[in-house]
Amino acid sequence: MARSNLSGLTSRRPFTLLGILLALLVIAAFVLVAINASTGQGSTTQAVVVASKDLSPRIPIDGGALELRSIAVSGYPTGSFFSKVDQVKGMVPLVTISAGQPITGNLIAKPGTTLGSQSAFLPIPSGYVAVTLPTSEQQGVGGYIQPDDYISVIATVQINGKVATKTIFHDLHVIRVGPLEAESVPAGTTPASSLTVVVTECQAEFITWFLTYGTLKYALESYHDYAPGDQAKDPNCPSVISARGVTLKDVQAAYPTLF
Repeated sequence: MARSNLSGLTSRRPFTLLGILLALLVIAAFVLVAINASTGQGSTTQAVVVASKDLSPRIPIDGGALELRSIAVSGYPTGSFFSKVDQVKGMVPLVTISAGQPITGNLIAKPGTTLGSQSAFLPIPSGYVAVTLPTSEQQGVGGYIQPDDYISVIATVQINGKVATKTIFHDLHVIRVGPLEAESVPAGTTPASSLTVVVTECQAEFITWFLTYGTLKYALESYHDYAPGDQAKDPNCPSVISARGVTLKDVQAAYPTLF
């Protein structure tokens, strides 16, 4: 009887060993899969938009300040931009962004929007200033003037009972239409009440004189005649301290056909 039991145990031993071996193989397979998954995750990278130089708040980001950099998937922050710098170009930093730092959606805003208590710097070339002109539907070409348009300014004055009209400025660059809070309103919803244009400080003084003693209307120039690009400093009025004030004699000398 004992010999029979011993024989049964002996016959079952290969199956027991085989089961143990299979279990060990299964465990080893799971370990290898886990290791490969961990290694694969750590080595996977993604092209992320980063700053190629330090970026300051309120200054729109140009394409030269951005680059794509491959960063491990586990290393880039939430809200990053991938594959194209155009997604970030022209946006405005809310805070200082350091060179090499991934740019995320919570660090930038669209230009023209309120940035907390501030707004983006207006695109005013060196040597120039921005002034705001009052406008209306009849005065401002039915509301068709939009940012980045160029306008001519027509002045009408009445002196000694005589009325005269003359175009006093050409090619004034419009950089904003209406107040900042109204920029989110779709164009054409309501006529804008103001136009913000780029001029020299000397031109700003003449405009102020005409607004005080005459009336102004605006002509929208054809987009075929626009000449976008950086404006060089006016040699006759290179800075804001170049203006010396405007009197009636100055206006008469500058625009003799008006008088």
